[in-house]
Amino acid sequence: MKKPSTPPIVSDLLDKYSADIPSILSLKIPPLYKNRYIHWDKLRHLPPIHDLSHEQWWLGIKLTRINQYKALPLKDLSAQPFVYMLPDNDFSMLHKIDTQGGGVIGLSAPVMSEENRTRFIFNSLIEEAITSSQLEGASTTRQNAVDMIRNQRKPKDPSEKMIMNNYIAMEKIRELKDSPLTFDLLMDIHHTLTIETLDDPTASGRIQSPDEERVKVVDNRTMQVLHSPPPAKDLRKRLNALFHFANDTENQPFIHPVIRAIILHFWLAYEHPFMDGNGRTARALFYWAMLRQGYWVFEYISISRILKKSPAKYGKSYMESETDDNDLTYFIHYQLEVIRQALEDLELYLDRKARQLSDAEKLLKQTNLNHREISLISHALRHPNHEYSIKSHQTSHRIAYATARADLMRLASDGWLIQRRIGEKTLAFRAIEDLEKKLENHK
Repeated sequence: MKKPSTPPIVSDLLDKYSADIPSILSLKIPPLYKNRYIHWDKLRHLPPIHDLSHEQWWLGIKLTRINQYKALPLKDLSAQPFVYMLPDNDFSMLHKIDTQGGGVIGLSAPVMSEENRTRFIFNSLIEEAITSSQLEGASTTRQNAVDMIRNQRKPKDPSEKMIMNNYIAMEKIRELKDSPLTFDLLMDIHHTLTIETLDDPTASGRIQSPDEERVKVVDNRTMQVLHSPPPAKDLRKRLNALFHFANDTENQPFIHPVIRAIILHFWLAYEHPFMDGNGRTARALFYWAMLRQGYWVFEYISISRILKKSPAKYGKSYMESETDDNDLTYFIHYQLEVIRQALEDLELYLDRKARQLSDAEKLLKQTNLNHREISLISHALRHPNHEYSIKSHQTSHRIAYATARADLMRLASDGWLIQRRIGEKTLAFRAIEDLEKKLENHK
C-alpha cells in the first residue's frame, strides 16, 4: 500500500501566495471537487481550475475546509488535535443511517418475526467474525468457518481460532452494549479476540509496555512505515481520553452518534495499543458504540465484509487523514460509505430471504412442522447437500439440546431427513433427495 503524498503546509502556502489570497478567497472554492472530498495526492494530478496553480487551488480548498473544521480531543504526537468537517453528502448519508439503522428499515414481517431474529443475528455474527479475521490475515474457507461455529467444533489452526475468538467477542459486545467503556472492558475485549492466536501469549489482553518496541504499521511489500503510534508510556493517559470521549457524551460538544462511533474506530487504531489485534479491536469498539447508541440494526450487518472487498481503500482512508493536517474527514466519509453499503446490502438480503421464506412457507403450510423445522427444511431446499447435527441446530436457534434432538428426530421419523451415525454418539442429518416432491405432495 503506497502512502499518499504529504500535502503542502498551509502556513507555507500562505506565505508563498500572500498577495494572491484575496483573489483566491473571492473565488469561493468549495471544499469538495465534483462531490468528492479529495486529498492532495489526487488533486495534484487533476487539471487546475480558474487558472490557478495546484498549490493555489489546494490553498483555496484548505481555507474553506479550515473554516468548517471541528476539533477533537484526539491529538497527534505533536499534541495537535484531529479535526473533521461534514460535507452535505455526509449529512445525507447520516440521515439514511439514522432512518435505517435506528429501526425504520423496510423489513418484511416474516423475516423479522421473533423466531427468525436470532437466526439472522447469528448469521451476521458469523459473517463479521470471518471477514474481520480475514482482514487481519486469517486464511480458511468460509464454509469451514461456518461449520466450525455452528457445530462449536474446536478450531484446528490459528486462523480458525482467530475467527472463533471474533465470533465470541461479537456476542460479548452485544451483551456489553449498556456498559461504559473502561480500561478493563477494553482489555477483556482484546483478550477475547486474541487469546491463543498471538506469538507472545502474554500480549493478549494487555497494552504494550514502555520497555517494548512499539509495533508500527508497515507495508509488507516495501517495508515503508505507514503509521508510528504514540509512545507506550503515554498510552494509559491517551486511552483515558478515549474512554471519556466514548462515555461522557452529555458534557461534550454534540457529535452525531454515528460520527462518534467512527471516530472511536479510528482513535483506537491510531493509538495502536496492542502488540496485535488492533484492527479487530477497533472494529469491535465501533459496534459497541453503535449498539450503545441505539442503532440496533447493526446486530444484523457486517462492516468488515464491505471493508474486505477493498482493504486498500480502508487503509488509505487512515493515511489520508494522518497526512493532511489530521483531517479525519477522509476516514469518516469512507466509513459512512461502508455503512451505507452494508445497510443497502442488508435490505437486499432481507428482501431475498423474505421471498425465499414466503415460497417455502407456501409449500410447508400444509405440514404440522414447527417454525424451527420449517426453517431447516427451507434451508435444505437451497442447500440440498448440507448436513445438520443436533449441536448445529441447537446453536442456530439457541435452544436446549433436548429440543434440538426432538426436532431432528421427528423430521427423520416423518421422512424429511435421513440420519446417519458418525462414531459412537454423533448423529448427522441430511434432507431426502426428493424433498421438493415430498413438499409437492403436501399441497
